[in-house]
Amino acid sequence: MEGNKLLAALCYFSVFFAPFLFPIIVYFVTKHERVKEHAKKSFLSHLIPIAIVVTTGGLFMLFAIAGVDGWIGLPFIGIVIGGIVHVVVIVWNIIKGIQVLQESGGMYE
Repeated sequence: MEGNKLLAALCYFSVFFAPFLFPIIVYFVTKHERVKEHAKKSFLSHLIPIAIVVTTGGLFMLFAIAGVDGWIGLPFIGIVIGGIVHVVVIVWNIIKGIQVLQESGGMYE
């Protein structure tokens, strides 16, 4: 069914309009397993850049509390790496969304 394919693709494209909310709603509302799989994958891909920035910030706090010198640039490095990863994730989501739209419809019926 074309609606299921479009819904699965929108989960990936939601990186532009509702990166966390839309895939979660689709995951819990739809009954189609293939669409749920795409919703879960897109949600996890939206979390990757945030996880990198949070992990780097946590490491910075840990090193600051422990008194380790030389880690003052860690938050900046985390933000830069998180930004690069975010661009890669956006491109990956666009590619996956297009691939879902181009898949044969048999698996979405």
